[in-house]
Amino acid sequence: MKKTFTAVIEHEEGGYVALCPELDIASQGDTIEEARSNLAEAIELFLESASPSEIQDRLHDEVFVTRVEVSVGKAA
Repeated sequence: MKKTFTAVIEHEEGGYVALCPELDIASQGDTIEEARSNLAEAIELFLESASPSEIQDRLHDEVFVTRVEVSVGKAA
């Protein structure tokens, strides 16, 4: 069975960090694809080793990724 999770990937000094907000699991890699692949592996390992109750406790069913606009600096 396949399940889809969200991957938020950010560039950081020296590579990329990938976060799965549904399970609060993170990984990293030298490239975007490597970070994504490493995150998928980390999620799979967690789901294989965690108890059903731990998975349920950590799982956030609704995750919304959006952008917000804010004012920066003082108004003239």
